[in-house]
Amino acid sequence: MIPFLDLKKINAQYREELIGACTKVIDSGWYVQGNECIEFEKEFAQYCGTKYAVGVANGLDALILILRAYKEMGILSDGDEVIVPSNTYIASILAISQNNLVSVLVEPDLDTYLIDPLKIEEKITSKTKAIMPVHLYGQTCEMDEINKIAKKYGLKVIEDSAQSHGAYYKNKRCGNLGDASGFSFYPGKNLGALGDGGAVTTNDEELAHTVKALGNYGSHKKYENLYKGVNSRLDEIQAAMLRVKLRHLDKEIEKRREIADSYLQNIKNENIILPKVRAKDNSVWHLFVIRTNKRDMLQKYLLENRIQTLIHYPLAPHKQEAYKEWNAESFPISEQIHDEVLSLSISGMQSLDDTRKVINILNRYNG
Repeated sequence: MIPFLDLKKINAQYREELIGACTKVIDSGWYVQGNECIEFEKEFAQYCGTKYAVGVANGLDALILILRAYKEMGILSDGDEVIVPSNTYIASILAISQNNLVSVLVEPDLDTYLIDPLKIEEKITSKTKAIMPVHLYGQTCEMDEINKIAKKYGLKVIEDSAQSHGAYYKNKRCGNLGDASGFSFYPGKNLGALGDGGAVTTNDEELAHTVKALGNYGSHKKYENLYKGVNSRLDEIQAAMLRVKLRHLDKEIEKRREIADSYLQNIKNENIILPKVRAKDNSVWHLFVIRTNKRDMLQKYLLENRIQTLIHYPLAPHKQEAYKEWNAESFPISEQIHDEVLSLSISGMQSLDDTRKVINILNRYNG
């Protein structure tokens, strides 16, 4: 079986480094808000090109805390609207809901699966206060157009970079393309912890300071609480694991790009639509997502040929039970994407032989 993702094998590459880093934390006797987190925040901010990075418990919390901080800073208020793609993992929208804000869904570009900048302006109202572009599947959004719209209307730009660590837009990496960004370090990400983790990046000192306090019970100083905060901190073990893996991230990305290039050049089947990217460094290929009219049939065919695939995602956010108020609404492009997409295996550990096997079996598929 060609696995979709073999996390055990991926982490085995760095086993000795990871064990050494973990041992160092255990022996330190300091497990929360210590030196490992401080150093990771510095290193990740430097990697992204931002002034600040704040470690938090997970990617959803990263987005929640950015929005919450803007509320504490007087920039957002209950009932304000945030523009967000209709084609996204639901966490982007959950973060908006958790802050008593209103999600305004905008359809994606069918070619890139990313929010379509040409459809944003028509959704802006007097209540719109922010845009949340999601760098889905590892490719950065059209940030020049998005930032131009945001500047015109005085909106904050909050990147959802959960899937795009290291991806560029022109000469900047994601996390440094708007006012703030939320990252996830869920184990399956290109930069994955050995548990949950997340981070906020920004060049705004006040925002970074506020996020830091909100994630620490609303406090900078123990037992003195500025806000009604939460407990959302990146622990020392995960920070140590991430420091190890950050050093190898660019190498992992390059391996993924090699596999993606092989897929793009050699999969030739009229029943399969391949993903499109603007420029090589715009995508880090967190996922390699194809489309086909008979998705379930293709997935079954691949499984019969011992190739594991996944669907990202089978049900659009507006069709979820959690958002019953949207169930009757129509977002045809998102619905088509959710009906047709299938993610192929892609990771730095996939062999050339396995990549060739996937290509050959796909090319034999007759739909």
